[in-house]
Amino acid sequence: MASTSSRLLPPQMRLFTQLCSRGQSLPYSPRALSIFHFQNRGSSSRYFTTQPPRRSQSTSAHPMPKFTYHAAASFSGKGKRLDPNSNVFQFNPYNRVQPQIKRPKSKRPASGQDAFFIARMGDTNAVAFGVADGVGGWEESGVDPADFSHSFCDYMALAAYETKPDDARRLTAKALMQKGYDDVCLDKSIPAGGSTACVAIVSEDGVMDVANLGDSGFVHLRLNGVHHSSEAQTHAFNTPYQLSIIPPSMLARAAAFGGAQLCDYPKDADVTAHELRHGDVLVFASDGLWDNLFDQDVLRIASRAMTGSGAWKATDGGIRVVDDLTSYVQAQDSEPKSATLQSAIALEILATAKRASMDQRLDGPFAKEVQKYYPGEDWHGGKVDDICVIVVVVSEDGKPQAIKAKL
Repeated sequence: MASTSSRLLPPQMRLFTQLCSRGQSLPYSPRALSIFHFQNRGSSSRYFTTQPPRRSQSTSAHPMPKFTYHAAASFSGKGKRLDPNSNVFQFNPYNRVQPQIKRPKSKRPASGQDAFFIARMGDTNAVAFGVADGVGGWEESGVDPADFSHSFCDYMALAAYETKPDDARRLTAKALMQKGYDDVCLDKSIPAGGSTACVAIVSEDGVMDVANLGDSGFVHLRLNGVHHSSEAQTHAFNTPYQLSIIPPSMLARAAAFGGAQLCDYPKDADVTAHELRHGDVLVFASDGLWDNLFDQDVLRIASRAMTGSGAWKATDGGIRVVDDLTSYVQAQDSEPKSATLQSAIALEILATAKRASMDQRLDGPFAKEVQKYYPGEDWHGGKVDDICVIVVVVSEDGKPQAIKAKL
C-alpha cells in the first residue's frame, strides 16, 4: 500500500473569510472551461423509462413552482497544485453550447482520471450531471483510465443535451448512465478501461433522480443538516463496483487461469429519488473527496459559505433561506467570470480535501477503513488521489416557501 505524498501543501485558500455581502462577486475570477461540439448521434427510445414519482400537478389557480439549478465544478489531479483560477467550471444553464466528443487530452479538464459533466436537458430547465472516477488499476495493462471516464462523461452530456422535451421528462439517471456506457463500449478508440459513476437528473418540478455505482457519491444538504448521503458500493475493501470494457484476450486469459475480470453494469447502480427545496445544496464527488473528508466536514464548509454570504440567514425562529438567491448564484453581468456561491463552495471543499489528503497526522475516512479491515497496517493520515467536486444550489422560482430550521 503506497504511502501518502510528502509534497508541500499548497497555500491555504481563504475563500470564505472574504465572502461579500449580497449582490457582490467573490474575490477571485475562475476561468470558465470551453464546452465543445460534436455531430448529432441521435438517441434510442429504449433508454427512456419511467421517472421517479413527480409532485402532483397544481391547478391553474396555483401554478406549480419551477426550480432552477446553479452548478459549478472544481477539480485537481493527483500530485498537481490547485489553481483556483483554472481548476473550476461555471455552468450556465442558459448557454446552449453543444457538448463535444473526442477532445484531445490537452483540452480535458485538469482532473486526472476523474471526470465530470453538467448539461442542460434539451430545452428544459432540467439538468443532468455526474462524476466518474477512472479505475487506476488499468494502468498496469498499459491503458489510460482517463480515456474511459472522460469519454463516458462526454457521451452522457451529449445524450442529455440532445434530449427532446417530452423525453426529458422520462429519462432516468440510470438510463442516462446506460446510454453513456453503451456509447463508450461502441467507441473503437477505447479498447479497455473502467470507472465508477454517480449520475443525477434534477427536474423542473424539484425532483432529483440519482444512480450511483461504486464509491463516488453525494450528500444532500438542507439548512445546516445532512438530509441524505449515499453509501458506497464495494465488492471488497477498496474494490468498488465499476463499469468496464474488457478486451477478449484478457477475458480468455482470465478464464484459462480460472479467474474473472471485474465488471458491473448500470443496472447494478443504487437508484434513489429525492424531493428538493429552495436553498438546498447538493455535493457530488469522486472518492478523492470521500476518502479524506467526512459528511460533516462537507456540511461545515457549505454551511459556513451559505450563512457567511447571507444565502442562509439566522432568525429568531431558526435558519431560513433568503427568498431570492439570484445575486448569490449568478455571476454579475459586468463581470462574467466572477465567482458564484456554488463555485466558491466547490473550491473550498476541494481545497480542504486536498490538504487533508496530504496530512499524515489526521486520520480521514480511508485511514479509518484501513484500520478497521487491516488493523496491522500502519496507515495514518489522508489518501492522495484525483479529486472532482460538483456543487449545485437549488433555487425555486415564483413565490418562495417559508423554509426554516431550528437552531
